Amino acid sequence: MTMLHKGEWVVVASFAVALILTVIPLPGWAALLRPEWTALVLIYWCMAIPNRVGVGIAWMTGLALDVLLGGLLGQQALAMCVTAYIVLKLYRRIRVAPLWQQAFSILIIIILYQLLILWIKGITGLSPNLWTYWLPSLTSMLIWPAIFIGLRELRRTYHVT
Repeated sequence: MTMLHKGEWVVVASFAVALILTVIPLPGWAALLRPEWTALVLIYWCMAIPNRVGVGIAWMTGLALDVLLGGLLGQQALAMCVTAYIVLKLYRRIRVAPLWQQAFSILIIIILYQLLILWIKGITGLSPNLWTYWLPSLTSMLIWPAIFIGLRELRRTYHVT
């Protein structure tokens, strides 16, 4: 049996909370505005501890999301992996930017994430035709500062390294 890395439970718990927030039932109007919780948590941890959270964690989280959402198996996993790869390539630039600039970077990353999902849905014939499909990108951008500050405080409090 191996020792857990310091604070590893914080990372696992944050992904669990994100998955719960992703599937919790909401009224119709609120469901349209639901941020991409799991992708936001993945982006934060890829920026904060890139040596421990990367494409492998993204794949496992994406598969869990596929199962929870009941969609095509591998669809969310692929989008999460691409998102993690982009963040791992750019995290040094994003991490040093002010929060408002980070939020715009997050907007672009989440739009790419949603574009991948849309592309896969389009191939399978399930493409949504509504402009409201893109609203989670905006709400994800708006909630990013709170996600960043909250997870950073957790990381510092529990010494996640």
